[in-house]
Amino acid sequence: MVSESSRTIWGLRSRDISRFFVSGPACSCSRCGPSSGRIVRVVPSSDLPVPPLEGAPATDQDASPGSGRLPDLATSSPYVDLDRAAWSRLSESTPLPLTDADVVKLRGLGDPIDLAEVDAIYRPISRLLNLYVTATSGLHEATSTFLRENSTRTPYVIGVAGSVAVGKSTTSRILREMLARWPETPRVELLTTDGFLYPNAELARRGLMERKGFPESYDRRALIRFLSRVKAGVPEVRSPVYDHLTYDIVPGAETVVRRPDVLIVEGLNVLQPARPGPSDESTVAVSDFFDFSIYVDARTRNIRQWYVDRFLSLRRTAFARPESYFRRYADLTDEEAVAKARSIWDSINAPNLEQNVLPTRGRATLVLTKGSDHSVQRARLRKV
Repeated sequence: MVSESSRTIWGLRSRDISRFFVSGPACSCSRCGPSSGRIVRVVPSSDLPVPPLEGAPATDQDASPGSGRLPDLATSSPYVDLDRAAWSRLSESTPLPLTDADVVKLRGLGDPIDLAEVDAIYRPISRLLNLYVTATSGLHEATSTFLRENSTRTPYVIGVAGSVAVGKSTTSRILREMLARWPETPRVELLTTDGFLYPNAELARRGLMERKGFPESYDRRALIRFLSRVKAGVPEVRSPVYDHLTYDIVPGAETVVRRPDVLIVEGLNVLQPARPGPSDESTVAVSDFFDFSIYVDARTRNIRQWYVDRFLSLRRTAFARPESYFRRYADLTDEEAVAKARSIWDSINAPNLEQNVLPTRGRATLVLTKGSDHSVQRARLRKV
């Protein structure tokens, strides 16, 4: 039987409980075993500053590969900033479980990711997350022992954020497949927050159809209830289903999450801080339920071009289907389609990126910065 106090503890991110660093001589007692160390420092993460990403290449300069030299970790920054070469060397001994055919199936429209990119970037991420999951499991067991309870481990939740067309869906799918190959996390599920958009009829009633994708277009309370139940260890948690073809919520359809080892939550606004309630009381943020978070970054002008390229591809494929909400765009000329895509970007996606998405970048545990060819050129990891 899991007590309410246990649910409260495991409903939070492990980093909100504590950060610990193990050092010193190993303990050899019968309880700890020969491989344990002693806890020498505990730092609540809420006390840590979140500085801006000074000099980040996302919106002011192009990313480019560097020398591959590892930076000095003994700095005052809570981040470690690695170029592509240095990042790719961090997990050279970790097996690569995917093949070229696997990657082709997982890549998104307009995202040219290949096996070399998975090898250089996602293999280290997979190993890092494996270490984090293992550490969190150990913390769970230690806390259960302290509380004298036999509570079930709840899903490790990873948030993936970033702009429209930046490639966060591909990142999420690649990670889902790679994490599922680790023996500690065979069951990995992926959920997009599109299912928590209000139905079109409700958006129209609220005058929000032109604000779709902005924070106010989501049923935030429903998403938080969903994640709260997942983190509480509820055996089955249901969420709505969104159809990108009809551009609307599917009536009566549900996705069922059955207590996976890892849940990846992908969406534009998942890293937004909590918004004060009507009486300025503190509220809960979606990211409060994340154990780890990733922000997929790129220079704005590159994302804009990727969006236009994707729009042109969809015009020839999904938009041409009779049931498509965007069927009216299928017969546009190339020039008309480019103009329309740029108009949508400039009036909707760019303001949302600048006002709501990009400001959350500093809240991520890991920031992946892409170059103009979609390849990740830098990784910035929060050290604490």
